[in-house]
Amino acid sequence: MADFPTANWHSMPHDGIAIVIGATGGIGTAFTAHLKASRHFAEILQYARKTTPELDFTKPATVAACADHAKQQAQQSGRDIRLIIDATGYLHDETFQPEKSLRQIDPDYMAKQFQINAIGPALLMKYFCPLLPRLGKSVFATLSAKVGSIGDNRMGGWYGYRAAKAALNQLVKCTAIEIGRTKREVVCVALHPGTVDTGLSGPFAKAGLRVQSPAEATANMLSVLDQLSAEHSGGFYSYDATSLPW
Repeated sequence: MADFPTANWHSMPHDGIAIVIGATGGIGTAFTAHLKASRHFAEILQYARKTTPELDFTKPATVAACADHAKQQAQQSGRDIRLIIDATGYLHDETFQPEKSLRQIDPDYMAKQFQINAIGPALLMKYFCPLLPRLGKSVFATLSAKVGSIGDNRMGGWYGYRAAKAALNQLVKCTAIEIGRTKREVVCVALHPGTVDTGLSGPFAKAGLRVQSPAEATANMLSVLDQLSAEHSGGFYSYDATSLPW
């Protein structure tokens, strides 16, 4: 990991709590490893379908339960929650693949896209963002995707995934506006991780396309988050710090 840019976190108070959601996936695991190695955070809370407590977007009550667990941990330790990273995402499985044409649109696949890529993260924002402190920089970041950009769409296809990520971007914007009214130093953003060598996007990597390891991609994204401030809240950024169009 030392070969890649790392966040020095000079922009964020020391000894806070960081939270990684989707912590058992390839990207979530890499985020956790970087955060532990930084020694900046006093505690790293990890939530996923395979953790205790579990966090499963198909069981909405688990999202609220995990937020309550995080709140209790913060109160018991007397520390602020400074960083929340949503590393969840869904593109395909053994039943569904991204649509190449209109005739392949399937309502069940599209519903699952929205459940995992939009509704689930919206619940995270509902329950977790209010836990961020009023003073000092804190961050909520969720993994979006460049293909969710309407302005950048020149290829078409991937209807459900594109639409769900576009919805996620709008949810991030709305949340940033609302949270920013009372917590002016909060940074709420959507991040494009690039093509990462995981089970989600790795199978769709094309020849000549840059494919990052989870360690590289997460180091890059953490470096971006370290650079952002409240004026960037509500934005959509790539792993290389480029601002992406809506």
